[in-house]
Amino acid sequence: MPTVKKQIKFSGVGIHSGLPVSMVIKPSKENGIFFHRTDMPKNKILALFDNVGDTKMRNTTVGKLDGAHVKTIEHLMAALFIAGVDSAIIDIDGPETPILDGSAIEFYNAIADGGVTTGKLKKVIVRRPVIVTSREALRQVSFITRMKIYIMNLLSGRKLDGFVKLSPSDNNCLDICATLVYKEKIIGEQSFSYSFDGSAKSVKDFVKNIARARTFGKYSEWEYLKAHGMARGANENNIIALNDAGDATLNKVFWPDEFVRHKIIDAIGDMFTSGGFVVGNLESYKGSHAMNNMVLKKLFSNPNNYDIIDA
Repeated sequence: MPTVKKQIKFSGVGIHSGLPVSMVIKPSKENGIFFHRTDMPKNKILALFDNVGDTKMRNTTVGKLDGAHVKTIEHLMAALFIAGVDSAIIDIDGPETPILDGSAIEFYNAIADGGVTTGKLKKVIVRRPVIVTSREALRQVSFITRMKIYIMNLLSGRKLDGFVKLSPSDNNCLDICATLVYKEKIIGEQSFSYSFDGSAKSVKDFVKNIARARTFGKYSEWEYLKAHGMARGANENNIIALNDAGDATLNKVFWPDEFVRHKIIDAIGDMFTSGGFVVGNLESYKGSHAMNNMVLKKLFSNPNNYDIIDA
């Protein structure tokens, strides 16, 4: 049960709430990543797929939405996974992790610099393919929300043909292939692949080519999102902002395909809510947090779909 060697502190604002937040990752002898809301009565929130309370707000939330919960855990979870940490208590004094620079690099660097105890992650071996489509995910939201999405897609010409698929791997890795398809010219269709096997090389590859990739959105949408409780903490320092035409960004990108590289971070973080190192092929075509969560639920719905190998 590898854990952090010492307490690691972060502070900032939540990207959706816009509220200031302080967070401390603490060593733990108990298997699992647990959040503890210090601003609420005694609680312990396990970062596990079946404890995910919401994915509709363009993030992954764990806990009870009408009680103790923590939003936007995916970037932190990706950093913990790559650093090899599967046991930690995370004290947090608000409902959302700090967004920092919008990527996973600051989380990862602080965890790696602080040190991690020896040990290996539990492995979740995918034995049979499971798939979730965007239409399946859409059926999980309210009828009104569903109709709004249908109308928006109809007007924009966007197709409901996305999917997330997990299938067995022959090389003992988590192999991810993500594809984005956006009407905005600056994004268009982008694909990126990444393979993690726990080696120093795969960690270095993540740090060099993926960890700095930031979340993104249209500047013109910010006021709408803020009015609906989202993106209240977003600014040019923690998000890639697209212009109204969608053919350029208002701030500099690290790579032309930084958008899809960020989706790799999201996918890794969401897969770590499996409770371990998912060994399998993950194909994400126009994927989402909702589909990532649903594919894990499908995987664990049948014991024939997977094997668990404890460290």
